[in-house]
Amino acid sequence: MPLLDSLQKDIVAAMKAKDEARLSTLRMMKTALQKHQIDAMKPLDDPTEQQILKSLVKQRIDAADMFRKGNREELALKEESERAMIESYLPASASAEEIDAAIDSAITETGASTAKQMGLVMKAVQAKLAGKTIDGRALSEKVKAKLA
Repeated sequence: MPLLDSLQKDIVAAMKAKDEARLSTLRMMKTALQKHQIDAMKPLDDPTEQQILKSLVKQRIDAADMFRKGNREELALKEESERAMIESYLPASASAEEIDAAIDSAITETGASTAKQMGLVMKAVQAKLAGKTIDGRALSEKVKAKLA
């Protein structure tokens, strides 16, 4: 079932349950997807949908950090609950073991030995973990540590 259709069903369920927080987040997700679809003037495919949702997750993480710096814990918690809900629509995250194994095999395949070759390793790792959600920043730090 396309993501927009499942979001619409979840919106109806949230309206019936009078769950305002969930309803607000679902509407925001649907709006972001529809906006991209209209801007691109073509139907959304799975990778595009995932990319949009990942950017929404990143926005929530950044906003929660900013709220914490401003001593607004209640708003930071709201952002984190929205992030968790958005992540539930993304594919499963890669485990630490999967990431480490992918990094090791990518380093072996590319023959990389210095930090200058990090781009090659990153591309290979991302290709190996395609279809799984990965935090790019954490992945970059792990690759950098192994090549250092």
